[in-house]
Amino acid sequence: MSNQTSQSFPITTALVFADQTVVEDLGLVFGVVVRSMGVAKGFAAGFKALAGGEVTQYTKLVEDSRRHAMDRMIENARLLGADAITAMRFDSSEMGQALTEIVAYGTAVKLAARS
Repeated sequence: MSNQTSQSFPITTALVFADQTVVEDLGLVFGVVVRSMGVAKGFAAGFKALAGGEVTQYTKLVEDSRRHAMDRMIENARLLGADAITAMRFDSSEMGQALTEIVAYGTAVKLAARS
């Protein structure tokens, strides 16, 4: 799914939306991505890390991975019939020396406009 998806689907890190009421909790949804930098990019990033400063290759990888994990989470929420996601969080961990796992998770909910 494209980044447009995450922009058009309401998501908050809070437990509620200020202008809408949660009318149904549909449960936990998540999106998981496991990524590898690749040998060539990893080699170049290693040299950059030795020099100090931001390692832009890793920054781009993490940003892209988070977007991808969010898109998967949104897709799972839509499959449950959700209108939005509350309590959204990210988590990440390393798997071995070359792999990084990014998880986006939250609670899928149905909303109603506040009167």
